[in-house]
Amino acid sequence: MISKIYISHSQSDADLAGALSSALYRICIDTLTSQFRYHRGISRAERASFGIRSSECFVPIVTSNSIFSRTVNMEIGFARAIDHLIIPIAENGVEMPFFIEDIVPITFSSGGFANAVADLMRIVRSLTRLEWLRVRCPMCGEEMTQYLTPQENVDRAISENRYLETVCSFCEAAISLDPRTFSPIAD
Repeated sequence: MISKIYISHSQSDADLAGALSSALYRICIDTLTSQFRYHRGISRAERASFGIRSSECFVPIVTSNSIFSRTVNMEIGFARAIDHLIIPIAENGVEMPFFIEDIVPITFSSGGFANAVADLMRIVRSLTRLEWLRVRCPMCGEEMTQYLTPQENVDRAISENRYLETVCSFCEAAISLDPRTFSPIAD
């Protein structure tokens, strides 16, 4: 069962990691990374070691920025050494780091990161029973919890290039959701 995912990324890919973390939060998956939540007295290496060990899955974001990151490469090596489930998300055309060159990554191109997020969430859903979706209403700002749309309905919405529809349980406003990331679409 996957309830926590460690995201490895370079500092210059923090926006991608943030987008992935937000999407996973919406399907009730916790995320960790050495870049988040700085605590005085605990080194980044200790945060990384703790985060990787306490997660059930390791997702490195492999880009032209991260392939030269010492931190990302060391986190990948550590995750591999402890035999973690590794699901890389890689920018098209970027060579995979040595320790994970045998793993076929989820790929993305410029502007297509949301599609890679959708692919990762599909894999996680195939490995774990996920039931809940967190949605923050763009109208009233309240966060609600709803049943997660079945994957076949999500796949259909993606293939038909349409949104998922729901209603806010607080203000009763109609809400459209991006089926790849479950993020509300502001009108």
